Amino acid sequence: MWVLAAPVPAVPLLAAGRAAAEEVPNPVPGIVKPLPAEWFVPRGTNAETRWDAFRDADGGAVVGRHVPVERFFVRNHTSTPLIDPDTWRLRLFGSALRGAPTAERPVEFGLDDLRALPATRISALIECAGNGRSYYAAQQNQPVPGTPWTLGGVGSASWRGVRLAEVLRAAGLTGAAVDVLPTGLDPDYVAGGTNYGPVRRPLPIAKALDDVLLAYEMNGEPLTPDHGAPARLVVPGWVGIASIKWVGGIEVADHPLYSPWNTDFYRMFGPDYPPGGGDPLTHQVVKSAFELAAGARLAADREHRLHGRSWSGRAAVRRVEVSTDGGRTWRRAELRDEPRADGWTRWSFDWRPGRPGRYELRARATDRRGGTQPERAVFNREGYLFDAVVAHPVTVV
Repeated sequence: MWVLAAPVPAVPLLAAGRAAAEEVPNPVPGIVKPLPAEWFVPRGTNAETRWDAFRDADGGAVVGRHVPVERFFVRNHTSTPLIDPDTWRLRLFGSALRGAPTAERPVEFGLDDLRALPATRISALIECAGNGRSYYAAQQNQPVPGTPWTLGGVGSASWRGVRLAEVLRAAGLTGAAVDVLPTGLDPDYVAGGTNYGPVRRPLPIAKALDDVLLAYEMNGEPLTPDHGAPARLVVPGWVGIASIKWVGGIEVADHPLYSPWNTDFYRMFGPDYPPGGGDPLTHQVVKSAFELAAGARLAADREHRLHGRSWSGRAAVRRVEVSTDGGRTWRRAELRDEPRADGWTRWSFDWRPGRPGRYELRARATDRRGGTQPERAVFNREGYLFDAVVAHPVTVV
């Protein structure tokens, strides 16, 4: 690492790699990895994971605690950049670093510099703040804009890298720090005729120094382009927008910092929130999902083992209950994992439907802080943080 004595050059891209990736048609052109229809549902610039793909045709598990990289959902505001790891640099600057380095003459780290710092491995979920958004309209008759995710905008992985705190201290962090603003190297986000620039969102210094990881590996392998290569943030428990991918710069300031992603976006607006909007979103909410396709057909008078997963951004899951009659009665599911705060809890539930017909399955989780999925989510105009119990239709034949 060193302080640059010259203006910062443009970030080199692997143009040849991009051309090769584009030779194979992809349902989401801005995403590099293959998106087979049996694993993903295209959603604009994104790819949602199919929950039924977590199990094979015989009901056996094909996804364990961590989602394989090739099956992991993708959330892009624009498109995936291909960045040369050999020439990539992380540039830190701002008023809360010793000597107040500027954006033109920052403190720099290459990938080898990061690998030379103490390495840390964590498990963590990444979940889009809009995961479950489609249910505001489908279940509550409250249409909202944005990507119509069902529940597949989430994934768990093992991440390895260096704690952001280590990098900040190595860059010369001072006690005056208030906010840290990481910026991605993805193309500028343009919407409604406004260019909002690259994705960036500030973190309070307390969170930055707590458990945030600057990751360069995912599930034991170097990060792939769609998941943030060469390096990305992983912010455990918080909404996915905080886990900036393709990090290229970090401003460290002695005053609050702002971007469209904590002012215009990723805040709660609506009748149940202050006129100017709620605080910027932080922790994720409690959710549950069945590892079963919506509308699945099941045989009558036969025992079926239903599987699913529940998770919370604030605490480990304490219990999961399942209803097979649209929420009139509930029974406990069997937890298949020792609940942990750093990931989801897998569960199962045995059900023997006696008669053919249409049924509505529901799963409801409660975490160790007492957070429970409600019957109805509090409305907000952008459709964030849908936490209500989701109706999962099946047909018994």
